[in-house]
Amino acid sequence: MGGGGEACSHLSEEERQVIRIEIGNGTIICGIVLMLGRNASTVGREIKRDTWFSSNENESCRPYRPKRLKTGPWTGRYYIPGPAQRKTGRRRAKPRKRYHLSCERLWARVAERLRRGPPPIIGGRLRVLFPDDSAMRVCPQTVYRWIHADRHRRERRSRCLPRGHGRRRRRGGGRTSRFPIPGLVPISERPPEAGDRSGFGHWEADGVIGAGCNPHTEVERKTRFLMAGIVPGKTAGESVGAQPAMFSPLPAGARVSVTHDNGTEFARHTRLRDGPGMDTYFADPYSSRRRGSNENRNGMIRRYPPKRGEIRMGMAGELREIVDEADNRPMRVLDYRTPAEAFADELLELQDQQGVLHL
Repeated sequence: MGGGGEACSHLSEEERQVIRIEIGNGTIICGIVLMLGRNASTVGREIKRDTWFSSNENESCRPYRPKRLKTGPWTGRYYIPGPAQRKTGRRRAKPRKRYHLSCERLWARVAERLRRGPPPIIGGRLRVLFPDDSAMRVCPQTVYRWIHADRHRRERRSRCLPRGHGRRRRRGGGRTSRFPIPGLVPISERPPEAGDRSGFGHWEADGVIGAGCNPHTEVERKTRFLMAGIVPGKTAGESVGAQPAMFSPLPAGARVSVTHDNGTEFARHTRLRDGPGMDTYFADPYSSRRRGSNENRNGMIRRYPPKRGEIRMGMAGELREIVDEADNRPMRVLDYRTPAEAFADELLELQDQQGVLHL
């Protein structure tokens, strides 16, 4: 049968003929579903939408559908494939509901501000600029959908998005099997001052995937201070081997713990316990939100060398410029101080506390 069993195709006229025959034979929906190889909701919706009822009041043999179904005079139901097929064609010919961004005035504002900030910031800024204009409202998902709905807009505008993706991604990502990391301590055992960001010296670690070499990033949770370095590969020895070199210049109070994701590149995390003396924790699988600061900073780095872009060991100077820009950008969560200023203040406070203890 034409289109039978295809997941994304519409019911064909032959399938509707089968539905008519089986309804007349008294077959239940489950039996029709098995016969057609269709989803139960598809068949059930088709029968409900295109079933007609005849009336015994005027003994009319012409089937029709009343405005309100009720028991009593409404007897016998009819499913006719021809009208059902024609109704389907008319429904498909009707224009779909247009996107909210079809409004030229709204889209002009969104397009103007795409290079200045991500879609969530654009929506919030429009509320500030047009507090009394309900037409100038847009949610981030509408902006993403509008950009990716048209090939020319996608080619021109997707590079302005925070991740620069040319196509929309499925939420949740893939699920890959991982071998158990020895000595893994879950994030639930991390001290409260690390979880609520009240304590200084607790870090988040991750790697930025690239072609060739990979930047390794560390972000201090309280001050959002970023450190980064380029490692030759993504093996456990290379990734964890870069961490002692990054943490060794810091005083002990500024390197208390570090939280990793469940990547295999952190399998040798015990080196941090033996070397710099840092506690190591691991976030729950597929819960990158538990390491939000690090994911945010990795996104900023990817704006320059895109994901899977070529990264070489000789690009350390370029990476340093990116890190400096991120650390010297004021943040509202830091009362509009920069991460570099907040980190320097914490180091000074740490030195004062150590001086008092020595006295």
